[in-house]
Amino acid sequence: MQENRPSLSLIALLAAVIAITPLAIDMYLPAMQIMVSDLDTTMALVQQSLSIYLAAYAVGMLLFGPLADMLGRRPLALAGLIGFLISSVLLSIVNSIEGFLFWRAAQAFCGAAATVVIPGIVRHLYQQHTAKGMSYVSMIMMLAPLIAPAVGSGIMYIGHWQVIFDVLAGYALIVLLLSWRFMPEVPRDTSVVKPAFFSGYQQVFANKAAWPHIATSMFASFSFFTFLTAVSFVYISYYGVSEQLFALLFGLNVSALILANFLNSRLVTRKGPQFMLNAGLVLAVVCATLLSTFSYFELGLWFTVFTIAPLMASLGLVATNADAMILMKFPDHTGTATAVIGTLRFGVGALAGPLLGVFYTGTALPFSLLMLTGALLIVLAQLARRYRQRQQ
Repeated sequence: MQENRPSLSLIALLAAVIAITPLAIDMYLPAMQIMVSDLDTTMALVQQSLSIYLAAYAVGMLLFGPLADMLGRRPLALAGLIGFLISSVLLSIVNSIEGFLFWRAAQAFCGAAATVVIPGIVRHLYQQHTAKGMSYVSMIMMLAPLIAPAVGSGIMYIGHWQVIFDVLAGYALIVLLLSWRFMPEVPRDTSVVKPAFFSGYQQVFANKAAWPHIATSMFASFSFFTFLTAVSFVYISYYGVSEQLFALLFGLNVSALILANFLNSRLVTRKGPQFMLNAGLVLAVVCATLLSTFSYFELGLWFTVFTIAPLMASLGLVATNADAMILMKFPDHTGTATAVIGTLRFGVGALAGPLLGVFYTGTALPFSLLMLTGALLIVLAQLARRYRQRQQ
């Protein structure tokens, strides 16, 4: 087993491919206010670009997941990176909100092609230790959202918001060249007839044993996107922190995610992914309950800060191990399984913004309760899994 262990440089490359998504989502957030005036539009439309990105990414995963299983992973990744690069360049020269929204959708759609293939490659490299491999990839990939807001703010300090998309294009070019040189192709059994496009989806959804983990991944993502959507309001507007302190607090939460994936990579081969998922879920419910209590009584910023960090870490444990167990159930359809996971994740993530708007009270309580709701829905999914096992 030891001689087949993937190199750290290869894992870093796979993480760098996945990182284009959090970079594209987080890096331009500090520029939104200036974009409103430059594009002669409203903040609502600029913020809508995030929902459009998530929706286009979900649609892209639906299409490209089965294609990855049918055509191979390396060609699709390279094509997706080329499309992401071109879209990023065009985003840097748009002069209207309509053009910006169109090319953001194109950027997300192409990004889906590049990223949907990575879990399948990890599954091939790590086999029964997929959870460990996914932890390594997630741990490195989390550097992207850790630094993205700071990079965006730094660019805005010395340049203009268009430069943010030039930087994204440059990043995509570097990753494209490295992927062209070093990304492996997952061997396929050429004696097997290529499946029809929708047959992979039929097999994934027909496997009822995978449903609880798919639901678990989806609800964990709902909590993640609730955090991502509300965090700037909670920290800056509600608690009144500075932009510099916001970047530090955002980094603290991402650092907690990195730590969780590091611990998972060390423990999961001994404890198993289900044990690590359960441990993360217990911590998530406790932290989300405390967060809601603190928000209800309005106890202040630091109660919220030191509750969100372990909550994000616990959700990372839940999501990473749920995804790994899903992939292990579909060795011949990892692209399709990844597409199902990603589509449901980003689809439900797109609901976070509207729900936060519906329940808006001007406080942190709706955000806290929605994160608690996500954790409790994961509990229900896992209880359903245990019930099914006992029935069998």
